[in-house]
Amino acid sequence: MGFWIRSFVVLLISAWFGASALAEDYYVEITNKTGFTIYYMYVSPAESTDWEEDLLGEDVLMNGTKRRVNLNGYSSPVFDIKLVDEDGDSYTFWKVDVSKKDIVVRFEDMDKK
Repeated sequence: MGFWIRSFVVLLISAWFGASALAEDYYVEITNKTGFTIYYMYVSPAESTDWEEDLLGEDVLMNGTKRRVNLNGYSSPVFDIKLVDEDGDSYTFWKVDVSKKDIVVRFEDMDKK
């Protein structure tokens, strides 16, 4: 019986390390060139149907500034990114491969209403 328990423990440890190996850490730099202050920043995996929590919290992204956003523990570098400015206007970037591209958000990128 000891053999089976050891085998089961080895299997569990292998599965845990295998799942951990799939998770990676990414980041994206977002530069605000909208002319407005950005109050909310949402980043979610592209395959998600919901936005994750606001990454700015109580901070804001002033016009002309840049913010590096760390994205830890994801299996893909492809994300959807939504920014909301002081007037409630949104700027959404779909299926951004953050391993290849950073975001410079401009007034022209505003979502159509």
